[in-house]
Amino acid sequence: MIGGTELVILVVVIGVLLFGAAKIPQLAKTFGKAKAEYKKGEIEGDKELKDFKENKNGETP
Repeated sequence: MIGGTELVILVVVIGVLLFGAAKIPQLAKTFGKAKAEYKKGEIEGDKELKDFKENKNGETP
């Protein structure tokens, strides 16, 4: 079975072969932006869900 370090090296080698060494920094930057945007959306969703639950509990039937 491939361990953690070997897996990272394998992914990097495959990435260089597929995209070329010049594209890797651009891909990493794009991936970082996408990850940050996902995290931002996740936080917003959690906040809206919390607000919804608080408003629902505060209402009387």
